[in-house]
Amino acid sequence: MHTSVPAVDHATPVTAADRFRRAQAGCSDDLNHLMAEHERLVQAVVRKQALGSLSFAEALHAGRIGLWRAILGFDPQRGLAFSTYAWPCIAHSVWATVKAADRPPPDILPLPSPVRADVDLITVAEAAAIPCALHDLVAHLPGHLRTVVVAHYGLADDPPASFRDIGAAAGLSRQRIQQLHVEALIWLRQPGHSQQLRSLLDRHTLADYEQADALAQAWLRQRRRRHGR
Repeated sequence: MHTSVPAVDHATPVTAADRFRRAQAGCSDDLNHLMAEHERLVQAVVRKQALGSLSFAEALHAGRIGLWRAILGFDPQRGLAFSTYAWPCIAHSVWATVKAADRPPPDILPLPSPVRADVDLITVAEAAAIPCALHDLVAHLPGHLRTVVVAHYGLADDPPASFRDIGAAAGLSRQRIQQLHVEALIWLRQPGHSQQLRSLLDRHTLADYEQADALAQAWLRQRRRRHGR
């Protein structure tokens, strides 16, 4: 006796969120689909980079590695457009490869030269990592705070919105949106949340942490006074 295999309903549309979820769970078909779908994004990023001694084909390969990492790390529920999230991840992967390709072998001493190419490449590579770390940090904001920050700074491929416009869309006053914005900045400055970004910006000293804590405490005192506590 043969058991029947349930038929796959090909009429049911597959959403982008479904594809990301299944790719992250190990589905190679969905991963390949997303890689192919965003190949033009990789090419766009590579064309805007200085490639040094790296060939275009090698840069594309490095960019695809960045795209692959972005696909596995992307959460559609956090309100960011995938292209916004993936662009700095792709750029960082390309620049890291450029930096490695242009680094002289360890047994060869570089000749004295006024050109600071290696230093410039390191600086740009670190700069490319900063937006990726920032987007990841914003993605971890509590929902209502994330909504305000993403809308106000245009992090979802939309033009930056004013506090008034955000409030009108959410049914809240401009003052309340501004308060949420301040609360979001306090949250983002907390060293426990922003350690990776602070390391990239070289803002992870004890004095920096004490300043962030002082700002948070001042904001809490102000909020208690506002609520009569």
